[in-house]
Amino acid sequence: MTAHLPDFTKQLIIDGTKIGWYKDRVEAWARGEKIAPITIDYAMTRECQAACTCCYAMLQENERKVQTKEIVFNFLEDAAEIGVKGISFISDGESTVHKNYLEAVEYAHSLGLGTGASSNGVVLNKRVLEKLLPCLTYLRFHFGAGTREGYAKTMGLNPVFYDRVIQNIKDAMEIKRRDDLPVNINVQMVTMPQDVDEIVPLAKLCRDELRPNYLVYKHCADNDEGGLGVDYTQYAGVLDKFREAETYSDDTFLVSVKWGRLENDGKRDYQRCYGPPFLLQVSGSGLVAPCGMLFNERFKKFHIGNICDSRFKDIVASDRYWEVVRYLASEEFDAQKACGPNCLQTNSNSWLDKFMKGTVDFNTTSEPPHMEFL
Repeated sequence: MTAHLPDFTKQLIIDGTKIGWYKDRVEAWARGEKIAPITIDYAMTRECQAACTCCYAMLQENERKVQTKEIVFNFLEDAAEIGVKGISFISDGESTVHKNYLEAVEYAHSLGLGTGASSNGVVLNKRVLEKLLPCLTYLRFHFGAGTREGYAKTMGLNPVFYDRVIQNIKDAMEIKRRDDLPVNINVQMVTMPQDVDEIVPLAKLCRDELRPNYLVYKHCADNDEGGLGVDYTQYAGVLDKFREAETYSDDTFLVSVKWGRLENDGKRDYQRCYGPPFLLQVSGSGLVAPCGMLFNERFKKFHIGNICDSRFKDIVASDRYWEVVRYLASEEFDAQKACGPNCLQTNSNSWLDKFMKGTVDFNTTSEPPHMEFL
């Protein structure tokens, strides 16, 4: 483990937003100027091998189109050209199953984009990791439980993959240490209240065997109709297990819990949705919409365009794009009534709401790591 790792890991903002350091871009947006997103969560496909009980993607069905290598590369070129800082290969599909996945990550890195990835880790292997890790700012393994039986239940996968992914995490850490790579490798459990018995076993597994940079536990987002059946009030009965898991942190391994979202019962402290121009999501179908919660066909009035049909830079410059995002930021829209709880942009929305009301100002402290990912 590199000597700088503990301090670096402690500097990471895992439960929050970095938007308060983007003074120029926020001020331009507040003046009504058109801006490029800072971060884009992007999937290359809607396909996935898993059937996770916590998966929001099952609520995001929209017209499926196939992203060819040309479409993917055009999107990445446009993102770099207009001033996007970071691309996270994470959205409503498992991008690693796309035949051009590794090429895409390498190309994004070559364009100067900050590049991150989240994966269930099933199709990764040491050969791919050798090429992938030098191009990434972070690699997150979505790992749904601490036991083999729990993994099969929460991930909807054959338990044989439990062992395969464990080996992939170990290999990733070995490569990182061997080559002293700056990539942050972490494990994430999207925790539903009924998964309480898997919380501590996963912390023990990560501390004793896997040794990623950190393990994070987060809430499970649901849609406006409660499609996943998440009862946010039940998280209150799980908090002691999260606190116990945090005790597994040591000098070179961090356990982090996203307390801000777990303790708020999914409630928002704002009405306007200001976040999408800063933190945008693109579906594996190529659909560009303000956020993943609006990918579903029933929200078609919010759909802006598709990178399979149009260049991304033209979509962002279009009147349609700005009509939609400005509507979400207007008094005609109330996120507390129209949106599901704990969306991707909620921390940025909360900060921007306070900024527009004059109750917060820009951060003057040193920038935290990974500024390209809000």
